Amino acid sequence: MQTTKLLSRASALSFQPTAMPISRNFASSSGVMQRVSELIKHDHAELRIYKNNILKGKDADEKVRWQNQFIWELARHSVAEELVVYPAMEKNIPGGKDLADRDRTEHQRVKDLLYRFQKLRPADNEFEPTLHALWNDLESHIKEEENTDLPLLEKHTPEIESANLSTDFGRTKGFVPSRSHPNSPNTGGPFETAFGLMTAPVDRLGDLFRRFPKASAR
Repeated sequence: MQTTKLLSRASALSFQPTAMPISRNFASSSGVMQRVSELIKHDHAELRIYKNNILKGKDADEKVRWQNQFIWELARHSVAEELVVYPAMEKNIPGGKDLADRDRTEHQRVKDLLYRFQKLRPADNEFEPTLHALWNDLESHIKEEENTDLPLLEKHTPEIESANLSTDFGRTKGFVPSRSHPNSPNTGGPFETAFGLMTAPVDRLGDLFRRFPKASAR
């Protein structure tokens, strides 16, 4: 209940950087309610595109722009899962706490690597090796989520509840930090929510001075 109240207040106060990251809202083409698994898979696909665009960048400026986009999306996606999706797994899936704890452990490895990656620039020798290591861990996590966790969550979650989770997930991404903070709480609840509320404004201020791809870029 306490976390829900914080989420509601944060949603009202959330903001997007004025000129910055590409934010594509996913909408179901069929007009039916959007399940939370669809939104998460959409994020995964976007992250794959951003990673590939970093590697394909024709110069350092283009690589940095896509690097910032990748960091912005992955940091927000990860925390939103911890605040919205993993508590639902624990509540709805038999044995869901074990699945959620495993996912949190995997998230921590990804956050550690993302923190290293966000401090690197294309000219650094460790730039691409760190991105590859990060993506290897992230891709393994994505496969487990899409093949095991999300199907189980949808199986044990009524359609309307899944649609509500989808809405909460999207809103939560609007106020959580947009950079990696590996020492932050990762167990959901009021502590992680409060940390996000305190840290996000600092990250978003920094975003105003970072370069991102043009909105028409893909």
